[in-house]
Amino acid sequence: MTIVITTHGSTGDIFPLIRLAIALQNSGHTVRFATSKPFRPDVEAAGVPFCQIPPEWEKSELQYWMGRLQKLKSPVSQLKEMYRAATPHLEAIIDAMEQVIDGADCLVSSYLFPINKAIAEKHNIPFVSYAFAHNTVPSRFYPPHEFPRLRGLPDWLQLRWNRFCWKLGNVVVDTAINTTISRAFKRKGLPGVKDFFSKSAELVLVAVSPGLMRPRIKLHPRFQFTGYCRWQYPKSEEAEAEILAFRGEQEVPIITFGSMVYDEPEKIMERLIQAWPSDKKLIIQPGWSGFKVPAKAVNILEVGPMSHDQLLSHASVVIHHGGAGTTASVLHAGKPHIVVPHIGDQDFFSAEVKRLGCGIKARKKTWPEKLYSKVCQIEKEPSYQKSALEAQKILLGENGPLEAVHQIEAFLEHRSHLIGDFLNPDEEF
Repeated sequence: MTIVITTHGSTGDIFPLIRLAIALQNSGHTVRFATSKPFRPDVEAAGVPFCQIPPEWEKSELQYWMGRLQKLKSPVSQLKEMYRAATPHLEAIIDAMEQVIDGADCLVSSYLFPINKAIAEKHNIPFVSYAFAHNTVPSRFYPPHEFPRLRGLPDWLQLRWNRFCWKLGNVVVDTAINTTISRAFKRKGLPGVKDFFSKSAELVLVAVSPGLMRPRIKLHPRFQFTGYCRWQYPKSEEAEAEILAFRGEQEVPIITFGSMVYDEPEKIMERLIQAWPSDKKLIIQPGWSGFKVPAKAVNILEVGPMSHDQLLSHASVVIHHGGAGTTASVLHAGKPHIVVPHIGDQDFFSAEVKRLGCGIKARKKTWPEKLYSKVCQIEKEPSYQKSALEAQKILLGENGPLEAVHQIEAFLEHRSHLIGDFLNPDEEF
């Protein structure tokens, strides 16, 4: 079968789907990976055919928009801003996607881009959504993240409240997207977005650990927890030698903030240096943050892009932003976490890390000053390391890429039967 995979965003959005593409190719399928120009080298380095789609942005423009999103506190506002950025390019994106999916048997898209569902349906191509976080999976047994739970009240009232909240969430998100894209979609003869949470696709691959994160309650069968799909840069022997020479025999705290952007990275760096003990070593992977370690900070090592598995093997504790991909990497490394949420679902993942007993949370506004005390808290309490190793053991028994391939193959094989179940208008979550 020919399967098209598409997404936009940062490496956290691209790398998991690269791993899925590799797994599909290894299973004998033909794959086309459609995304923007900055990720061509990564996709092609993985041996996956690359299809370029608009916008014609450079990496600096992606960083600009990520910085803008971080200034918005509401996830709905962030989603609307993301679509506002895409609006001038939307018709070109639709035209390009229609060419890419010509002759395809299936379209797989990040859940953040439900507009692709309309394109797939127009061409009668099965559509699969790929979710990086499980807080988008609706159920009558809990409300959406950040909605209050009516704990202690009668079960019937809690169930009705939860269901109402998910319906309200659907309306709010659908409206936010549709008010942004409606003109472009009308010009292309496409319907708007509907039921972002509950019916985003006939099959939704929830790419997190089923052993660690799947709720122990009944969920609609369209939501399948597959486990993580993780693609890594090749191991760098040069970086390995540099890190070992720096840290010696002792593992050290590591900061990695992925695609998070800072307006004044120099000031953040200076605050960290002033608060961090000069005799305590630290490794920083700046990512998109703009952090630069000055020469005077001889106890701090700056490293560039490299495999998370390689880098985190040197960590005593990992300080990160709580992105889905980075959280997965730290869990796979069996290391304790200090999560500094910046945007979107990162606060949700910080809560998950705390629930698993693997780490703690720090506030974005004060993390440079508070970091040393947080690291001491982790290093003095062995339960965090113990819980992290227990989580790692569960992950070693899962194979997210293979399970995702099985789910896609089963869905396509039995689609005619599944459509009758999934499109039942009387169904609940």
